[in-house]
Parts: sequence; C-alpha cells; structure tokens
Amino acid sequence: MNYLAFGPAHTPGSGIFKNIHELKPAHFLLFNKSGIHIERYWKLESKEHTDSFGKTCENIRYLLEDSISKQLVSDVPICAMLSGGLDSSIITAYASNYYKKNNMPKLNTFSVDYVDNDKNFVKSDFQPNSDNYYIDIMRKKFNTNHHEIVIDTPELADALEDAMIARDFPGMADVDSSMLLFCKNISKEAKVAVSGECSDEIFAGYPWFFREDALNSNTFPWSIAISERQKLLNPDISKEVNLKEYIDYRYNESLSNVDILDSDSKETAEKRKISYLTINWFMQTLLDRSDRMSMQNGLELRVPFCDYRIVEYMWNIPWEIKALNGREKGLLRYVVRDLLPEEIVDRKKSPYPKTHNPTYLLAVKNKLKKIMYNKNSPINNLLNREYIIYIIETDGKAFTRPWFGQLMTGPQLMAYLCQVNMWLEKYQPKIEI
Repeated sequence: MNYLAFGPAHTPGSGIFKNIHELKPAHFLLFNKSGIHIERYWKLESKEHTDSFGKTCENIRYLLEDSISKQLVSDVPICAMLSGGLDSSIITAYASNYYKKNNMPKLNTFSVDYVDNDKNFVKSDFQPNSDNYYIDIMRKKFNTNHHEIVIDTPELADALEDAMIARDFPGMADVDSSMLLFCKNISKEAKVAVSGECSDEIFAGYPWFFREDALNSNTFPWSIAISERQKLLNPDISKEVNLKEYIDYRYNESLSNVDILDSDSKETAEKRKISYLTINWFMQTLLDRSDRMSMQNGLELRVPFCDYRIVEYMWNIPWEIKALNGREKGLLRYVVRDLLPEEIVDRKKSPYPKTHNPTYLLAVKNKLKKIMYNKNSPINNLLNREYIIYIIETDGKAFTRPWFGQLMTGPQLMAYLCQVNMWLEKYQPKIEI
C-alpha cells in the first residue's frame, strides 16, 4: 500500500518489506541489553521571526558562505555540480571564491546533458529553458575547469536496472539512472562533489508553492494524480485497496505535526504546511536518490543547503519575505544578487535536466511493450495491463499529469513501470493485500 500510494517516495520510517523499518530522519537508535531505544534529537520549531529585513539577508549570506566553506574541506579532490540554475551557481560561486582565497587550483565543475538535447528540447511550465547557455555564463565568470558529461539514449535506458538496484526498489526512472551515470563519470575525476540539492525545499522553489491546482489539491502537491494511480492497479487489487484513504491518512497525520503560530499570517500558515510536507517527504526522496546514486559509484555527495541552521532559520521567515516579489526563492535571489550574474539570478527555476530525445521514448516504450506482452511478467499480476498498454500506445499521453514531482511524465512513467517489473523479477517479493 505504502509504495503503491507514494512511489517512488515512501512514508518516513516505513520500509518496503514487512517488519523491516527505517530510522526516521533526526532520530537515533540505541541497542543495548534492555533492547532497542529510538529517540528524536532534532525537530523544526516554529518561532516568531523578529529580525529586520536587512538582518535577515545578512544572516542568510553568512549561513550560506559558512555552510559551503565547511563542506569544501576534504582530503581528496572535490568538485561542484553545475547546471547554471540558481542553486548550483551559488555553490559554484562560493566554492570558486573559496579556492581563490586559499590559493587552490581551479575549481572543477561538472554538468550533465543528453545526446541531441539541443535539437529536441521542448519548453514546459516545469522546464522553461535548457542549461547550456547559463552554464557557459558561470564557467566564464568564475573561471572554472568545466566538464560536460553527455549521456546517450542506450546507456540511459540500460542503466534503469542498475539504478533500481542501487535504490533497492523502483525509483525516479531515468532521473535516477542519469544521476547514476553522471556520478560514475564524476568519480573518475573527483571523490567528493558539492550539490545545490535541497535549496528548493528550504527556500520555496517548487511550482507547487505557487500553483493553485497544487495548493488546492488537499494532498501531497507533487503527487496529485491519485485517481490515475488507482487506475494503474490490477482491477481485482483495486477493489480491495483504496489508495486515497491511505494517502489522506498520511497527509493529515503529517500536517498534525506542523506548529502554526498565532502571529502567522494566513498565507504563512498555509505555506508552513507545504514546506513541512516538502522537507519531510519530497526532500527525503531526493536525498535518498542522490546518496544512493553517488555512493554506488564511490562518490561522496555533499549538500550545503541542507545545513540544519539554514533549515531552522528559513522555516520561521514569513512567506511574504521568503517569496519576495512573489517569486520562487525570491529572498534567496535578492540575497545573492551581488554574487551572481543577473541572468542567473533572474533565471526561472528549471529542474534537474532530462532527455528530450525521441529515441529515449522509443527505447522505454519498446522495453515496456516487451514486458507487458510477456504473460510471465510479474507486473501483469500487480497492475492494470490494459491501461498500461493504452499508455504505451499513446506514447505516455494517456497519463496527463506527472507521476511524481515535475519530471516524471510519459517516457519517465514508462521507464518507472519497467523498473517496477525489474524489481518484482529480481527481488521476488510476496505481495500481501
């Protein structure tokens, strides 16, 4: 139920297999003669924000520089992931300045792209522009030693199984497999990388902080396709399993943990709820992805934005300040305006790059078709075979909403379903309804 309702995410603390649990974030486990003891050592606390606007900006600048500088200390070669987006550019700028200040060699930066993406890029609300132009601006501005990793369709599709194995369950399809290949190539040059991961969760960068359909969905805003998930179940299983009831239960359970202050404006109170869900659910899924895909390749990935001091401070800043000028990450943009080129500061958020090459759609479509027309494929017992075949025949257009987050649309959904079958075949779980 947990995985069908939320996959590739899962309820914090829950495992995939029966009676196997994970330790929740900010908890520790002590095992001694008297048994197992689990305690929480940190939590977000709601407090009134009393700093002036100027002091707020000053504190954020200090926390960013201090966190990034501390994460740059290493006994082995270190580099930065650079997409040309606001977050990775902030990391690159501070890191490059740190290297210059300490008379260190040029900072190595790495970006990922896909064969023929320059020809096939399709603009969308979630992905408004491609990265290359902005990467070039940053590379020149901060004089980095830049490396472009270009992934081709066959290796991206072939790495879906390796990415699933690295996660131990179906993940974010090629969003995972591309990260796996990206980290594999980086690890040839460096053993530690710093990433802009977690900024969107903490500084309010995702579209669902602003989109009415998400804000009014009364569910986890990155996964609003609940009826479509239900329809994907095998009809016999669907009669026994009500995904919406379970999702509603976990949603309301999570919101009950949010401390709203009497001094919070209506909008700040509502955005606290979205922020809490995003930090405790969505961010956990992305951190798990980054950690598993990087460590599978012997690469340590560090995330300076996830510094607990930054999280605590940003948590209590009123929404009207956090979303300065009504923009995603408005306050962060203002704080770094003197650090970065104007084009970078004003660039609309664009998520982790995905392939737009039609050969990838064809590759995963053929993979999934082969699976679905094999009567022995275990996915046929779990999911709705006729609906999946219809999804295949429409090139994924039958499933109109992203399955998860911003990127998992047609090709990614089909790749995800391939991963589900790979997982069922390799792990052979006994499924209890």
